[in-house]
Amino acid sequence: MSQSRLTELTWREVRRAGEEGIALLPIGSQEQHASHLPMGTDTLLVEEVVDRALDMLAREDGPGVVRLPALPFGHSPHHLFAAAVSLSAATLGAVLDDILDSLVTSGYRRIMVVNGHGGNDEIMRLAVKRFALRSPVTVAACSYWTLTAGEDGAGRPDVTPGHAGWFETSLMLAARPDLVRTPVPARAPIEPPPLFDTPPYPGLMVERHGEWERVGGSTDDACDADAARGDRLLEDRARGLARAVHAFDAASRSPR
Repeated sequence: MSQSRLTELTWREVRRAGEEGIALLPIGSQEQHASHLPMGTDTLLVEEVVDRALDMLAREDGPGVVRLPALPFGHSPHHLFAAAVSLSAATLGAVLDDILDSLVTSGYRRIMVVNGHGGNDEIMRLAVKRFALRSPVTVAACSYWTLTAGEDGAGRPDVTPGHAGWFETSLMLAARPDLVRTPVPARAPIEPPPLFDTPPYPGLMVERHGEWERVGGSTDDACDADAARGDRLLEDRARGLARAVHAFDAASRSPR
């Protein structure tokens, strides 16, 4: 089977692909990414990882995947202090539910959602869990930065994924250098550090009003971001996603 784009298929081809194939939906956001990255960074990066992974699967004669257009809007109220186009949690959950329901009605029984924005993660996972409870479908969900192949030491786990910092800026320098405003300005240390990024106790999630605005929407210094390391990190995530698709295919394929 092949890797296809839903937008380019006829309805009969969509139906046939749904018999055995996997529908893959990337989701992103439109939000402030400091002063050097574009609003669509999360959408652009998840699309880059997905497209690289599908190229790998095509070379490996991997399982059939139908790639949906990326959902470009996400849950970003924490960036409205600057600029964002944000869906409420309830709206994003409802949109995902409608998309999943449409895919099932169109014949798909296996669906993957690949996320590019931290604010979407919990909503996406809840939507997937709820949908699988009421529909005859197997659904998987992940955020792209969590799926590594574990074969490259180019990363910095202490600032991954972060926001508009070293990790995202390195990836954007590799994927879309034309959209990175350079030179990337140095970020002065923030004191005290934001609690959402440095919780006072391991395992404790803390959110404090006004912290995203106080830190200017970035979590770490991006001035030493590197395109070569960014490309290696993109390849690692893409390889991890390709392997995850293989694993999902093997675990969810109906026995013949």
